Amino acid sequence: MDSITRLYLVRHGQVVNFSTGVLNGHNDVDLSDLGITQMEAAAARLKDEDLAAVYCSDLTRSTRGGEIVAREHGLAPIISSSLREIDFGVWAGLTYAGIQQHYPGALEERTRRFIDYRVPGGESIGDLNGRVIPTVKGILGAHQGRHIALVAHGGVNRLILADAMNLDLHNFYSIEQDYGCLNIIDYYQDLAVVKLINGRPSIDF
Repeated sequence: MDSITRLYLVRHGQVVNFSTGVLNGHNDVDLSDLGITQMEAAAARLKDEDLAAVYCSDLTRSTRGGEIVAREHGLAPIISSSLREIDFGVWAGLTYAGIQQHYPGALEERTRRFIDYRVPGGESIGDLNGRVIPTVKGILGAHQGRHIALVAHGGVNRLILADAMNLDLHNFYSIEQDYGCLNIIDYYQDLAVVKLINGRPSIDF
């Protein structure tokens, strides 16, 4: 087979407001103490890998995770706003119960039009896919034949994995992404092979 470009795809660690159940999206929240520990575990798993680069979004929870992974390799993370989580618009900072209360019927409408439903002031899943996948393809092309790490978000990671497996975007929520999890994807010229999904430090690495 031709040369492999390996992507170590990490979800950022637990965030400080995780217990509230609110949708953060573009809201900038930090990692909790456990979240930092989770990122340190991911960094320890990757410290002996020959990483050419570490990428992350410009949101603090991703940037801090990227910094923790990158410092093991003497690197600084490469930050891209195109790798941000989905923009929840007017839903940001609300729980699902709060959305139902303030915007009755909106969740049902989103379920019916899952790919193209755009939250007022925000993005649709299709919009997110349209900015994330071209960005990732560019990253892979820039580091062909090398190993790279990307510390991103639950929604972003799901799209990358769905693209690698040629899954319909309606299966978006069928892919679990726990805080601090590790995914491994090998990219060949015409094929992507997913080696690990939602790996957890205490069990899988």
